[in-house]
Amino acid sequence: MKALLDFVPLIIFFYLYKTVDPKDTDHQLLQLIGSAGGVDNNNILVATTGLIISMLVVYGALFVMQKFRLDKQQWIVLFMTVIFGGITLMLSDDFYIRLKAVLLNLVFASVFLLSPWFSKDKKPLIQRLFGPVFNLSAKGWLKLNYAWVGMFTLMSFLHTFFAYLWMDGKYWGEFTAFGDMIVMFSFIIIQFIVLRKYFRTAE
Repeated sequence: MKALLDFVPLIIFFYLYKTVDPKDTDHQLLQLIGSAGGVDNNNILVATTGLIISMLVVYGALFVMQKFRLDKQQWIVLFMTVIFGGITLMLSDDFYIRLKAVLLNLVFASVFLLSPWFSKDKKPLIQRLFGPVFNLSAKGWLKLNYAWVGMFTLMSFLHTFFAYLWMDGKYWGEFTAFGDMIVMFSFIIIQFIVLRKYFRTAE
């Protein structure tokens, strides 16, 4: 249930992004936040508004469901969405909401990269996440941790590519809503296939 809730803001974002006229400066959500809109990017501005509102609602619900706490990852995602989304709406410039995912993935890559040196137990972050699943040596955990660093770095590059480099960002919305999710799930599936012989026993 909690995992499904995380996808609600993305679905709302994608729906508004695809259905709102880019030149519609009178959309109800723009009026709600007092924005005059942009020239030809109002679909992104409306979608960003919907994303921020839905994330506040969803993460508010998760905050209650998780006994009045959010995970560090959830706080980072929420904070960066509100900050970059807010700047996007204030300036009516979609450059900043496109930049959010680029920086967010770099943040996660950095956290994984630095975790063996700055965590209390000096263990890679990936070991704390998948420790109950895999039985790996210290060297194996480091290699898996670096693989996740590479994955997040790749995701950052792909967001840069679709947002700024390819066809003037024509398919940025599609990649943001579905592409990075496909890349993430594909990576996890490959990880489980490659490491299948290191699964811990049922006990």
